[in-house]
Amino acid sequence: MIRLLHAADLHLDSPFQALSREKAALRRSEQRALLGRIADEAKEHRADMVLFAGDLFDADSPYSETARLLEQVLPEMGVPVFIAPGNHDWYGPRSPWARLELGENVHVFDSEDIQCVELPGLNARVWGAAFTGRHRSPPLAGFEAEKDGDTIDIMVLHGEVGDPDSPYGAVTPEELARSGMDYVALGHQHAYSGLLRAGETFYAWPGCPEGRGFDETGEKGVILAEVEPGACRARLTGLGGRRYEVVSVDLTDSADHCRTVLDALGRDTARDIYRIVLTGEPETPPDMPGLRGALEGRFFALELRDETRLRRDVWDGREVLSLRGIYLARLWDRYGAAQTERERRVAELAARYGIQALENGEEPPVG
Repeated sequence: MIRLLHAADLHLDSPFQALSREKAALRRSEQRALLGRIADEAKEHRADMVLFAGDLFDADSPYSETARLLEQVLPEMGVPVFIAPGNHDWYGPRSPWARLELGENVHVFDSEDIQCVELPGLNARVWGAAFTGRHRSPPLAGFEAEKDGDTIDIMVLHGEVGDPDSPYGAVTPEELARSGMDYVALGHQHAYSGLLRAGETFYAWPGCPEGRGFDETGEKGVILAEVEPGACRARLTGLGGRRYEVVSVDLTDSADHCRTVLDALGRDTARDIYRIVLTGEPETPPDMPGLRGALEGRFFALELRDETRLRRDVWDGREVLSLRGIYLARLWDRYGAAQTERERRVAELAARYGIQALENGEEPPVG
C-alpha cells in the first residue's frame, strides 16, 4: 500500500486584484504558508510521497521569496516529491522549474511525453508529464502501461477531464481505464472531484487548496489517499486557510436590513472574504453606505451588492398630479420602453432612490 498526499493548483503569487494592495500582499504570504501546512499534513499522514499536479505558480515569474521557500520546504519533506507542471507554470528552459534547486527527493517532469520513475523501495512506479507551453495535446492518447507484477502504478498529470476538445491536456475516462494506472493524480479543475474510477483505475483532482475568488467558494484542501492494486481510499483534508463565501439575503420582509444580514451569516466571519448579495422587494431601499459601515469590520474583506427590486406598489401614484406622480410617470414611460433588463433595472433604481429623496422632505402639490 502507498500513502500519498495529492495537491494541485496552488497558484502561488496570485495578484488578488480585488483586494487592497496590503491585503493582496498578505494573501500571497498566506499562500506561501500553504507549502508548510502541506508538509505538515504529509508528515502527520505518514505519506510515502507527495504529488503536485500542476499550477503551483500562477505565472512563470514567481516572487523570489516563493522560490526560496520551495527550495527549502520541498527537500525537507523527506519523501519523494513529484511535480507535473501545468498550463500556468509550464516547463521550459527559462521556467522556474529549470532554475530552482529543489533537492534529490524532488522530481519535476520536463516533457510532454509520459516519463516513468521507479521507486523499488516502495514497489511503485510514478508516471508523469508536463505542459511545455500554455496548451498541450491529450497526454494519455494511445498510452497504456505494461503491468509489472504487483508494482503499484501512480501517475501525476495536469489535465482536464470531461471535455475532449480542451486545449489543456484533455483526458477521457476511457483513456484512464486503459492507462494501467492504479491511481491518477490530476490537476487543473478547481473544485474537488471526489474519488472516481474508470475500469481498474482510480483518479481524482483535489481542486485548489485555498480559494482565490468568488468562483472558488467553500472548503478547500488536498487529497490524502491510500493506494494498492485494485483498491483506493481517499479524502479531502482542509488546510485551515481563508474561505470565499457568497451569501444571498432576502430583504422583502425585513424591518431592519442590517439585523437581517447579520442573522443570515450565522458563523464567525472575521477571517474570510464575503460577497453579500441583497435580494427581494423591500419596502425601502437598503442604505448601502450605512450597511457597509456596519458590516465591513466583520470580515477580512467584503463585497456588498444590491440586487433588490422595487415593489410594484411604488409605481402607484404615477397618475397623481404631484412631483412624485410626474417623476414616476416619466420613469414608468422609460421602464416600458426599455429594451434590455439592464435598462429596466436602471429605471427601477432611479424610481426607488428618487422617491426616497422626495419622501425625506415635504412633497409640494403641483397646481
